[in-house]
Amino acid sequence: MPANRPDNVVSLSAAEPSADSVLDAVFSALSDPVRRSILDRLGAEAVTVTELAAPFDISLQAVSRHIQVLVRAGLVRQERSGRIARCSIDVGPILAAAVWINRYSRYWQSQFDTLATLLDGIDRGRARPKGRIKPGTPLKRRR
Repeated sequence: MPANRPDNVVSLSAAEPSADSVLDAVFSALSDPVRRSILDRLGAEAVTVTELAAPFDISLQAVSRHIQVLVRAGLVRQERSGRIARCSIDVGPILAAAVWINRYSRYWQSQFDTLATLLDGIDRGRARPKGRIKPGTPLKRRR
């Protein structure tokens, strides 16, 4: 270990991306509808780039660029056999994104509970609560 680096500092190599950089790449890759559609088309077996490109009204080269973004994000694996490239999905990075998103489920669940209570009151013909309800404030639900 170099003398100028403290013992508690961990160095990340280029082969070990940080969790934040993985999330950045996944969300960036998923931000495009063509790339999301490509992921939807990938199933249990590997598919050629030409097969993936068939339904799109863009060039094969453009589809290949979209696939490369997915590969860099770790969402797609590509195997080459001569000039034929076959693609398959890798769900690991999507799982990491889902886990990150799930951290906010408590907030959304509270919002859904509040909405359900308000809708229940409307269904039963009760007057709506007066004033503004603060987000995240659960209401008591009558049963």
